[in-house]
Amino acid sequence: MDIPKQFADAMTEHALEETPNECCGLLAGKDGEVHKHYRITNADKSPYRYSMDSKELLMAYNEIDDNGWEIQVIYHSHTHSKAYPSDTDVRLATWSDSLYLLLSLAEPDEKGQLARKDPPELRIFKITDGNVAEESVVIT
Repeated sequence: MDIPKQFADAMTEHALEETPNECCGLLAGKDGEVHKHYRITNADKSPYRYSMDSKELLMAYNEIDDNGWEIQVIYHSHTHSKAYPSDTDVRLATWSDSLYLLLSLAEPDEKGQLARKDPPELRIFKITDGNVAEESVVIT
């Protein structure tokens, strides 16, 4: 998946602003092209999980539908772990047509302790029926 730098930067900014809590949002577009970034409030306000604010998600979905776009990427940050879907992420991944992007704000240091990662690591996954497959992501 190709993600324009402006959207990668916007997701990174969102993740940094929401620290220590996870952030979440969407990338929407058509035919593999991203047209818009949607920052969605993490209703859980938690450093360990996220739940998209239902009103904001509905507003985004209506705009996406009105434009004939698709939700291409569902993203959230990990503030205390690597950019890999947790068991909870996999269990809650119900949008099988979308890709799941994770931004990690932390990485293990030489002692195995998590330290701030700058810039954040971005990885993208297809999650279907509990199966996780990493996809390539290119920032253009």
